[in-house]
Amino acid sequence: MSRLNRRSLIKATAVTGLTAGAGALITTTALPASAATISYTDDGTNYVVTTGANLVFKVSHVNGDLVSLVYRGVEYQGYNGKNSQVETGLGDSTVTISSTTTTVTITVVHGTLTHYYVARAGENNIYMWTYKAADSVTMQRYIVRLKPGVLSFTGGDAWDSDTVTTIESSDVFQATDGTTHSKHYSGVRVMDYDYIGATTSSGSVGVWMVRSNHEKASGGPFYRSLLRSGSTGSPDLYEIVWYGMAQTEAQRYGLHGPYRLAFTDGGAPALSSDTSWADGLGIRSYVAASGRGRVAGVGIGGRDTTYTYTVGFANADAQYWAVATASTGYFSCTGMLPGTYTMSIYKDELPVYTGSVTVTAGGTTTLNTITITADPSSTSAIWRIGDWTGSTKGFKNADLMTYAHPSDPRAAAWTGNFIVGTSATSGFPCYQWVGVNNDLLVYFKLTAAQAAAAHTLRIGLSASYAGGRHQVTVNSWTSSIPTAPSNSGTRSLTVGAYHSYLTTLSYTVPASAFQTDTSQWNILKLTVVSGSSGDTYLSPGVAIDCIDLLS
Repeated sequence: MSRLNRRSLIKATAVTGLTAGAGALITTTALPASAATISYTDDGTNYVVTTGANLVFKVSHVNGDLVSLVYRGVEYQGYNGKNSQVETGLGDSTVTISSTTTTVTITVVHGTLTHYYVARAGENNIYMWTYKAADSVTMQRYIVRLKPGVLSFTGGDAWDSDTVTTIESSDVFQATDGTTHSKHYSGVRVMDYDYIGATTSSGSVGVWMVRSNHEKASGGPFYRSLLRSGSTGSPDLYEIVWYGMAQTEAQRYGLHGPYRLAFTDGGAPALSSDTSWADGLGIRSYVAASGRGRVAGVGIGGRDTTYTYTVGFANADAQYWAVATASTGYFSCTGMLPGTYTMSIYKDELPVYTGSVTVTAGGTTTLNTITITADPSSTSAIWRIGDWTGSTKGFKNADLMTYAHPSDPRAAAWTGNFIVGTSATSGFPCYQWVGVNNDLLVYFKLTAAQAAAAHTLRIGLSASYAGGRHQVTVNSWTSSIPTAPSNSGTRSLTVGAYHSYLTTLSYTVPASAFQTDTSQWNILKLTVVSGSSGDTYLSPGVAIDCIDLLS
């Protein structure tokens, strides 16, 4: 997976660190000389863990919240009296602690959910796992809430709460310069980042959330979700377990993790997939490397080398992905739980091959060269706007919409009629709504032979909101209204998510619809229709993947 350092500036102020109360029970695990010593205390209210490096943290006996994070003597935990916690806090829980010669483990049990905090000797890290057996306990994310005035960051997912105006729901804001901000506007997909965080303005401290492999999350490699958020000076960092916004998969249950809260002296956190040190900790449903398998593919044939190809694996229990090499299409996916998976090969974000593969514990499943069989771009077209990618890539405002609201002044006008042979894809809007830019027009000419035959018009949608889909008119001919596409039932186009349920709308346009005079323009009108309603950017809408007229 590619690595993206989402580093932002932080303003730091010194705060006195917290220590264990006098007379507290102290348990210390001694390591050999020159090695770090890890210890914990019970101050009567919290378990206090000293990692033997520069990190001391506290976990509440009552509810399992992280109530203190002291790094090099500075307190980083705390936002308006709120702690770092599972979701918005579990409430009364059973909290226990145990240790080995090199680790301290705090276990929090609340109904069907078990959450683990693990510290290793000599590290400035808190490793976490969350086991969720059912949806009887809400667990969409773990939230790290950081202290106001100590940490801050800038970007699409940060704002000044004293000056912004709320423009949508309670989570999209407009700054005084007109730019828009929201916790949804991270601008990256799951596969594009390994960690999220911030550093001090001097570069002396970094606080990071290092994500898990997301095997128990949902949405696949292209999912866009919350990474961090906060008003100026009060940042939150997230590990998403399951989030419903623009979601395309059911929630997975089981053990999620490890994910890691890391403190550094300003540099990026170290990355490692080796969790062998945790094999004997007794974490519920933990599967060691020896109980996992691998899939390797010799290559992928029939690729368009303009694009990156990703191989995804998914079943009801887990999900994984691997990026194929540009030269041959070779891929290797490791650390997979045993089972049978649907294997999908994606050109950019569009599935162009689907098969099945079985993974066995300790084994490698090797696949011969796979030839792509379902790329719609391989079908000859008279004209095509954009390309089939499963995304809005190349269309007007497409990049901006991953980290801004459609009303943002940085967005180009949402108009953009298209003249085939003259206009560029970059001038055609990536989104279309009933209440904003309906009835977009496409002008095209046909030869006499082309005009004498019926043709299939295809419109690819990478997302649909509120049942939006197209009814089309070619000159004086009007299509029927297609069935509403699947959608997640949540906002998508206004929360940085252009990729939800992919849909291809096909229309058979009769020869009688076309101009018989080949010097005349044919006019295609694209009208978004829906049985639902809404205003402006929350009216029924669609995200455009590709539009073409087949030959």
